[in-house]
Amino acid sequence: MPKIVNHETQREMIAEVAWTIVTRDGVESASVRNIAKEAGLSMGSMRHYFPSQADLYIYLMELVSNRVGARVQAMIASTTTPTFEQLTHLMMQLLPIHEETKPEMEVWLWFNAKAVSTPALKPLNARIYEETFLLVKLVIDALIHMKLAKQEIDVHYEAQSLYALVDGLAIHCFMHPDEASEERISSILTRHLQDLCER
Repeated sequence: MPKIVNHETQREMIAEVAWTIVTRDGVESASVRNIAKEAGLSMGSMRHYFPSQADLYIYLMELVSNRVGARVQAMIASTTTPTFEQLTHLMMQLLPIHEETKPEMEVWLWFNAKAVSTPALKPLNARIYEETFLLVKLVIDALIHMKLAKQEIDVHYEAQSLYALVDGLAIHCFMHPDEASEERISSILTRHLQDLCER
């Protein structure tokens, strides 16, 4: 009888191998060929799951999005009324300040660079941008709901501003990790959110 392969299990195995290569050797090493070799699969088998390099890029970025999303959802589900400190911590989930999150940021930066010249990546890039914006806006909305925010606050503008700050901090953390301790980054985010609140 021919061997029956569970496709979802196989994809999960390939994802684990891909993530191992990303964390060990960097995202540029996570090619279809290298993943196939480490997973013990033929190129033909890999092409069955990822017909093109763009399909692999999309899968890696979805893997990062799911990892971040799971952490965020767990935090949101753990409380009905967040504290100010928890809102800051929520934003910290988007930053490469731990060994766990540094490979995520590497994939994110690399994916964004590829998306500029690869049309197949643009829909996922746009979706992740929108999802992240909604998360940032959720923090601004929470400050308002908690009656901490200034009355004249412009929600959309402040969400864009906070998003830009997080993006800038993410790049700073990734490129200059020695100058971006967790305490320093937390302090910057905390002060920014405090500036949106009534004194």
